[in-house]
Amino acid sequence: MEPDHLNWQCAGCAVEFAPAGNPPDTCPICLDERQYIPGGVQRWTTSRELEQSGHSLEFSELEPGLTAIRAPGVGIGQSALLVQTRRGNLLFDVPGLITDHAVEQIRALGGIATIVASHPHMYGVQVQYSQAFEDAPVYVAAADARWVQRPALSIRHWNEPFDPLPGIRLHQIGGHFPGSTVAMWSAGANGKGVLLAGDAVFPVADGNVTFLRSYPNRIPLSGPVVRRMAAQLSALDFARLYNNFATSVPSRAGQVVQFSALRYAQWAEGVHDDLT
Repeated sequence: MEPDHLNWQCAGCAVEFAPAGNPPDTCPICLDERQYIPGGVQRWTTSRELEQSGHSLEFSELEPGLTAIRAPGVGIGQSALLVQTRRGNLLFDVPGLITDHAVEQIRALGGIATIVASHPHMYGVQVQYSQAFEDAPVYVAAADARWVQRPALSIRHWNEPFDPLPGIRLHQIGGHFPGSTVAMWSAGANGKGVLLAGDAVFPVADGNVTFLRSYPNRIPLSGPVVRRMAAQLSALDFARLYNNFATSVPSRAGQVVQFSALRYAQWAEGVHDDLT
């Protein structure tokens, strides 16, 4: 028998909602222009239902101290990133599925000391992960707080850059969402620095990156906004970048971001209109 109060998730984005006997009518995150409702029909699920239908979490080491955690076919299909440090682990971006087996695997890697999502599409089942790991704090950018669909005492709002764990610093660079967050991991890439970028900065086919308000709907950002983001990122020292699908810019990532931002801004501002 199902419990009286289920941990509902939107089947489209896999973001969790407050437990209730019945699911909400709609998912505000998928109704927003940056996302979409698959097939035009709002559907709901739970982690229990997803696991019973055969879904599971896959773990893969990206580099020493960094593990990708992915639930294929669940929601947007993002890869969460588990950063291991001597002072505890950061879960950056959150799967839309939690299982007992996955919790055991994460405990074997050192557990979770703190949780951060780069933006609302990546909230996943963040409160359920917090509950599974001794109510680990869930840091939510204050600029995006209205998108949280499951309130909890573990959620903490923030504005200014800070270190959720020693050696990892959070910055809000905006763009995709006002509170879009990147995490600077100084020990990554053999001490050369890794930027966990969510999809504020997104690797593309030619080895560079791009910036969009909506990826599925191809809604652009303006040139000035991308220049502003690039200026913030120019102050950070990183050689490698990972997005929220574990795709990377493996080397010279800081330079790649600056080149790509200039390319994007010039096209958006009409500098190259003579070529069209």
